Amino acid sequence: MYSAAFIFVPGNFDDRYYALDALIDAAAKATPGFLGQENWKSDDGRINATYYWATLEALKAFSNHPKHLEAKRQYQQWYQGFHIVISQVLRSYGDGKITHLTPNERAAAAH
Repeated sequence: MYSAAFIFVPGNFDDRYYALDALIDAAAKATPGFLGQENWKSDDGRINATYYWATLEALKAFSNHPKHLEAKRQYQQWYQGFHIVISQVLRSYGDGKITHLTPNERAAAAH
């Protein structure tokens, strides 16, 4: 499993941003190997949109989608800055009280 965390500082979002964002979201969900996403906003206003993928190939397929490439070319219109972190998920665990799309190794070991 892989994750791609898109961390950004929002700028001015216009109608074109919202339309393109919806198309990109649909493209991600339609890409074979898409597992899910979660979004977070930090106290300093940064937003983290993390997408989870079954394979690195699936993540790469999404990153090359035409609508995603279009957004990449126009990012300066909408973001004050961004940072992307691509990670391989090696382990995931918790107390079982929070549902998450990554496997909970501790819960699986208990059964």
